[in-house]
Amino acid sequence: MSEPQVYPLEEVLKAQKALRSAAGLGPELFPIQAFVGMISDEIESLRKQGKTDTEIAAMIKRNSAIQITPEQIAESVVSPGQRHQDGE
Repeated sequence: MSEPQVYPLEEVLKAQKALRSAAGLGPELFPIQAFVGMISDEIESLRKQGKTDTEIAAMIKRNSAIQITPEQIAESVVSPGQRHQDGE
């Protein structure tokens, strides 16, 4: 059995951006709940390292234009069981 093809997020985003542009679509927008769901693995890992949701929210704000509160993180984080239901 061969290894599955895997790509870094940056490459996936480049391809999606090109396809959306060619289709005449604007950037894909995500509600905060969907964003937190997407980064729940990272949030869990940072929490295990002792980071608080306040520190995680500050890190997100420092490194992007995303404005998020610790409360939004706590309310929207997805548990490991819910994250990988698709057989990942």
